[in-house]
Amino acid sequence: MSLLSSLRPKWGATGYRKRVGRGTGSGLGGTAGKGHKGQKARAGGRVRWGFEGGQTPLMRRLPKFGFSNVAFETRYDVFNLSQLAKMGKEVSPETLEAAGLLRAGRVKILGNGELKTAITVRAHKFSAAAKAAIEKAGGKAEVIG
Repeated sequence: MSLLSSLRPKWGATGYRKRVGRGTGSGLGGTAGKGHKGQKARAGGRVRWGFEGGQTPLMRRLPKFGFSNVAFETRYDVFNLSQLAKMGKEVSPETLEAAGLLRAGRVKILGNGELKTAITVRAHKFSAAAKAAIEKAGGKAEVIG
């Protein structure tokens, strides 16, 4: 049993801080480990990520590709039948929002899981498997606006 006060870092995990510019005998005197001249030897001489010394950077030399429709895409909150089975007899965007499960505002139902009881589900979209499973259990799948 070890006490908290006796805990130490594993051997070799810690070391002394490098003290640069403290004379030639230290091994890091003179140029302080920065080599001779050049941008990286100067104070504040680091360059931003991707900067290649004035040469056109790689990310600008490579061609652009693809298309992003993020501003206009329609987002759905996706729910499976296994989740709906726990919700009750009637499931709609309003009941899901009251339960705190809605983020995007639009609802899509997928067919993962199975239903034992008949439920009425109102949603914006249904997968074919989900619609078939709801109707097979004796429920209704209603598409809304």
